[in-house]
Amino acid sequence: MRIDLTGRNALVTGSSQGIGLAIATGLAESGAEVVLTGRSRDRLDAAAGSLRDQVPGAAVTAVACDLTTEEGAAELYAAVPAVDVLVNNLGIFGSRPPLEITDEEWRTYFDTNVLSAVRLIRHYLPPMTRKGWGRVLNIASDSALVIPAEMIHYGMSKTALLAASRGFAKEAAGTGVTVNSVIAGPTHTGGVEDFVYELVDRDLPWERAQREFMRLHRPQSLLQRLIEPEEIASMVVYLSSVQASATTGAAVRVDGGYVDSIVP
Repeated sequence: MRIDLTGRNALVTGSSQGIGLAIATGLAESGAEVVLTGRSRDRLDAAAGSLRDQVPGAAVTAVACDLTTEEGAAELYAAVPAVDVLVNNLGIFGSRPPLEITDEEWRTYFDTNVLSAVRLIRHYLPPMTRKGWGRVLNIASDSALVIPAEMIHYGMSKTALLAASRGFAKEAAGTGVTVNSVIAGPTHTGGVEDFVYELVDRDLPWERAQREFMRLHRPQSLLQRLIEPEEIASMVVYLSSVQASATTGAAVRVDGGYVDSIVP
């Protein structure tokens, strides 16, 4: 299968590193013009440079803004009025004893992981439907379905994101625009390395720490290793393509078999 996104522009939030940067790189490799977002101009510039090194000739722009606020979203809209592919990857996570999660933390997780995506969909979906083509992809998590005891505020936010995705898919019904969620399993990123070392012995070398984390905290994974960001990106690139035109309103799993279910 040859996926060709030439002539399309794609916006990937939270794309200065990790899964977001891998997704942006995969989209650029398929010919899309890519917009990176993040709060740090320096990190965005470094990410854009890395992407261009990996995909020579790639059309890449970067917009520094805080998408957890209406003001930051407005800055993005001014710079990028419309897109063909919207990938809502921005998110935060962390472990916290359930009874110690404060009201403020609950709101922060909802605002960052859910409302930032809803806000962008509200802006970018109408031009897509008028055009008759578009892709909205929300990066969810296995934690939406298997709520971790140590991070239920995160799990809650990703469950809400699945619901929002399904609802917006209904709003876009019959327009040529698809809206889907990608359920990412435990993935190897810099942030996840820090998270792993919160839960296992910090003196362990990374490969042993990863195996210990999977054994103790994610034993149901059939992959029995962390997923690489490029593996998540491959699914996103496919769902962004013409070939995925009949997939909408779905929660597509790239979870290494983590969720013990025969349906998404």
